[in-house]
Amino acid sequence: MDKRLPPPIKRGNASLRGNLLLLLTAFIWGVAFVAQKEGGAEVGDLTFNGVRSVIGGTVLLVAIPVLSKFGFVKLPADRGEWKTTLVGGVLCGCALFLATNLQQIGISYTTVGKSGFITALYIVLVPVLGIFLRKRTTLFNWLGVMLAVCGLYLLCVQGERGVHIGDWLLLGCALMFSVQILLVDHFVTKADGVCLSCIQFFTVGILNMPLLFVFEQPSLSALAVNWLPILYAGVLSSGVAYTLQIVAQRDTHPTTASLLMSFESVFAVLAGWVILQEDLSTAELLGCGLMFAAVILAQLPAPRKKGA
Repeated sequence: MDKRLPPPIKRGNASLRGNLLLLLTAFIWGVAFVAQKEGGAEVGDLTFNGVRSVIGGTVLLVAIPVLSKFGFVKLPADRGEWKTTLVGGVLCGCALFLATNLQQIGISYTTVGKSGFITALYIVLVPVLGIFLRKRTTLFNWLGVMLAVCGLYLLCVQGERGVHIGDWLLLGCALMFSVQILLVDHFVTKADGVCLSCIQFFTVGILNMPLLFVFEQPSLSALAVNWLPILYAGVLSSGVAYTLQIVAQRDTHPTTASLLMSFESVFAVLAGWVILQEDLSTAELLGCGLMFAAVILAQLPAPRKKGA
């Protein structure tokens, strides 16, 4: 899911409201890992991801006219803006297509908590990949990368068995989410974020459709039985949570917003423990702690020079 959008910052009660909405967003995304694991196991990973993406795009498509009335969405004004929005949404959608499918398949091989923390590595990878786009990288970013490597070792390496296939898939997912975030960071200054997200969700759904018929056997009865996790992932995780993020970031500093949204990994661990009774070993818990510290470090601003 893209985690950017920069507008003006407000203070006081508005800032507190924004922070609380971002925590709610992180909670929805964290619990969504349970829905993805349960729903994907029943209906097929590609089917689940394709259907949830179409639902998410539809929710945003319905929400855009309402949000535009309150100033949260700015519709393209001319043909050039429509073209930029469409191209940006499709490119972001292609990256999201790879990221979400790798995540969805990877979750089936490991626990919900571990999936949440490995996915959160995108927050560390974004500034590293940004070097190739001539974006500044701070000492805190590099310290975050070092901590993340240590955390991933404890979290993923299981004695002589080494790293599981699910861990590699989730690492690929984190990498593709990083690419997707950088694409959004580029296009969000030229097009509205909610419109971009709507197009990218439909792009993911369209790209998934032929694959799910080739590699899986989608069943309407299976979709009907598993309607709850599918609707949760589609409506709440994709549609509602993303809209909450857009609204909340109008009142919250971008660095604070990123830190608050990274709590999705914490909520993923708690959701796996409470709902699925998943346990983590002491080494894995320590790995989670190091990963979370890496996420926080990666978001700290560079120290100011004296006199600045």
